[in-house]
Amino acid sequence: MERNRKILFLRIIFAALLVFVAMLAFNFFPFLVKFKMLIYIVPYLVVGYDVILRTCKNIVKLKFLDENALMFIATVGAFFLKEYLEAVFVFLLYQVGELFQNFAIASSENNIKDIMAIRPNYANLKQKGSLNRVNPEVVNVGDVIVIKPGEKIPLDGVILSGGSYIDMSAMTGESNHLNVGPGDRVLSGSLNVGGVLEVCVEKKYKDSAVSKVLSLMENINNKKSKTENLIRKFAKIYTPCVVAIGVLIFVVPVMFFNGVWEVWLEKFLIFLVISCPCALVISVPVSFFLAISKAAKNGILVKGGIFLEQLFNVNTVIFDKTGTLTTGDFFVSKISNENFSKEEILEVVALVEVNLNHPIAKSIKKAYNKELDIGRVKNIEDIFGKGVKAFVDGREVFVGNLKLMNSIGIYSCKDFELGTTVHVAINGKYAGYIALQDKIKENVKSVIKKLKQNGIEKTVMLTGDRKAVGEHVASKINLDCAFCELLPHNKVEKLEYFLCENSSNGKKVAFVGDGINDAAVLKRADVGLAMGAIGSDAAMQACDIVLMDDDIKKVLIAILISKKVVRTVKQNIFFSLSFKAVIFLLGVFGLTNVWLAIFSDVGVSILAILNAFIAFRGRFYLK
Repeated sequence: MERNRKILFLRIIFAALLVFVAMLAFNFFPFLVKFKMLIYIVPYLVVGYDVILRTCKNIVKLKFLDENALMFIATVGAFFLKEYLEAVFVFLLYQVGELFQNFAIASSENNIKDIMAIRPNYANLKQKGSLNRVNPEVVNVGDVIVIKPGEKIPLDGVILSGGSYIDMSAMTGESNHLNVGPGDRVLSGSLNVGGVLEVCVEKKYKDSAVSKVLSLMENINNKKSKTENLIRKFAKIYTPCVVAIGVLIFVVPVMFFNGVWEVWLEKFLIFLVISCPCALVISVPVSFFLAISKAAKNGILVKGGIFLEQLFNVNTVIFDKTGTLTTGDFFVSKISNENFSKEEILEVVALVEVNLNHPIAKSIKKAYNKELDIGRVKNIEDIFGKGVKAFVDGREVFVGNLKLMNSIGIYSCKDFELGTTVHVAINGKYAGYIALQDKIKENVKSVIKKLKQNGIEKTVMLTGDRKAVGEHVASKINLDCAFCELLPHNKVEKLEYFLCENSSNGKKVAFVGDGINDAAVLKRADVGLAMGAIGSDAAMQACDIVLMDDDIKKVLIAILISKKVVRTVKQNIFFSLSFKAVIFLLGVFGLTNVWLAIFSDVGVSILAILNAFIAFRGRFYLK
């Protein structure tokens, strides 16, 4: 790409120099004017041979009516009229526009290359006391790898020994360093900036976080926006119509009204150049490409331009609670016991939830903080939406919510605590409860406020947590409403309600979740945004936009980027069509020429690309 850009730049410079030398030669050596066509055809071919070649190839394929064909026809006509300089400048300025387009795309590709640079080149595999540098793809689950300071983490795993700081900026767009030690999980693609780490591999390379991100980036432009697709379809219909009208402009006056063929041929050429859809065909996809790359630079992976366009039309944002609006880092705030000791209740619950990865289960196991003998637990059974049943040391144990307790005939217990409450029954007797609390993320309230300021009319929370907890969180951060005690299918039903509510006015609904239990809702929403989902297979497949960490500020940034790209595209479409319309009207009254026609096409294309480039240049500031 860079080599092609340099060659194009040299071609433009060389052709411009040839034109300049030719113009000087005509002044100093007037006899050379007789060879004007031969002299100008050299820079014409230097700068325009690729357009001519594409046109010829398209003619063979019977697909010749595109912007290349319009340019070629216009320049050939200019040669017939002996307007050689104009013919050269049509190609010259067209290629200047192409160069600007290439520079804009190269700038955005650099952002994407920064993300693609997370690909690990090797892994230090520990085998029989020695280290062997191997391809990450050959490392198996359970193998031990060593990550030295300054090396990329090649595979997802758990730290066995060592302590360090992990730089996840390539994955998340944030420069914060994470302090890690034994027992902590690390994700591939991150950079080890501290000490030596020994890591037990949890996933093969094809299932790792870095592999998922790279796969997304490679397919990121597959889903074009409706505007991009509309412009492409428009150009396919528009170009043949333009050629047909242009032919009529030339043929009718000459054949039926004794028009001077040179005059009407010039009008035909002016009409073709004015009508060339370059500004639209080039600037619209460039704008979306720049926006997607800017989002990637901010740790936001957008799967296609269509989702930015849909995000622009969102007026309702629905949030999951745990891990999205709250930190998801629960801590045990209280243990209430009946008939059993507090230590026994904590141990039983930790054993029952030993294989669960839900934040609540992790917090209880962390609070127990002792080695768990899995052999003591038998017949673990998940009870959908209520909790878990198991046998611990031969005793029947139920762990879950009030619905679970009521279903087994225990009605005396209640949720007294404001946080999440896990109830326990052992051998048919109520044992007590464990209360856990979760913190609201620091910047949530300000983000909700800014969403309102930027056109989001309604903010909603859907949670499986108790009504008291959900409503407390919603009131703290000023959400419009909260729906609590929902099972996963209830969340989809509530989402459907808001989708129906917005369908009549063309507005869209976005759902933001942490990706653990929200795959169905992410998939059903008009736009699904998964937070911190680089470790979650289901979330990355179900969502439309991946927020590569759990910073809710990224939701706001994604919406602002969508607004900026749609606004930029509308500006470019309006400006290019308006300017062309004015020049066309001037042409109807004979008040324009080839030079003005060239500017109405190529000049407008360059200005449209510059407008898109400036819109997404530099750092993206929150409003």
